[in-house]
Amino acid sequence: MKTLVKTAAVAATLALAAPAMAQDIIVVAHGQANDPFWSVVKNGVDKAAEHTGANVDFRSPETFDMVQMSQLIDAAVNQEPDGLVVSIPDADALAPSIKRAVEAGIPVISMNSGSDVSKELGALLHVGQDEYTAGKAAGEKLASMGGTVGICVNQEVGNVALDLRCQGFSDGFGGSVDVIPTQNDPAEVEAKVKAALESNPDIDTVMGLGASLVGEPAIRAVASVGRTGEVNVATFDLSASFLESVSKGEAAFAIDQQQFLQGYLPVSFLALNASYGLIPGGNVPSGPNLITADKASQVVELSAEGIR
Repeated sequence: MKTLVKTAAVAATLALAAPAMAQDIIVVAHGQANDPFWSVVKNGVDKAAEHTGANVDFRSPETFDMVQMSQLIDAAVNQEPDGLVVSIPDADALAPSIKRAVEAGIPVISMNSGSDVSKELGALLHVGQDEYTAGKAAGEKLASMGGTVGICVNQEVGNVALDLRCQGFSDGFGGSVDVIPTQNDPAEVEAKVKAALESNPDIDTVMGLGASLVGEPAIRAVASVGRTGEVNVATFDLSASFLESVSKGEAAFAIDQQQFLQGYLPVSFLALNASYGLIPGGNVPSGPNLITADKASQVVELSAEGIR
């Protein structure tokens, strides 16, 4: 954590010292800015634009759509920006467009998803967390809390990063795990988790892959079947409401990948690169950090402010 804070501080200091050269940087993400998770990423992007003076444009498909996302990347390449930030949830679908950017001489940094393929596609570096490793750490923690039968609720099947989270969770957990596919609809998530709990009373662990879309409705589902305190609910990412549940003992923990940094750092790095040719020598891990009851209350306010 200290290393990440120092990295962000150095980036901000150098960027603030830079003359306003109005670099053009385009961010193409697979998640929409109206998604609570991605709104925090965009807040990081916007803050970096403010600090660097760069012209930054955040773009994303209307839904999880790799065809549309590849078209957005192609359109960005045609504009010849000074830098391009991309998330890579599906390397097979996005590789041609990303490689086209690299071949055009546009510096590319990947963020959030794609740590396993970023380098081979030609990106300068990746800012994010290793999703499999994070999932495995969560599974091991939940197993140590007594879990033996779990479900992993995936709200975006086909997103390789989320699939890796479930796989890591299953491997770390070691017990029985079923993957429950859903849409990005909290009502559907709540209904499916409730149905799973009612059909199998042995389920003692729920792993969510997003706090607002999965973690919060999972807590409601557990409460609706009268098993609060019996079923451990954990989730990737943060929301103020889920953190409050953690602090009350209604949920086990949240996994913080610090997505504000995933928006802020790539833009800052690309602005520094355009101005001075400066770039970090490797990937920057923004997470994972397990937020348990002893830490939850400390970050609730920042989560509500769209920073954590």
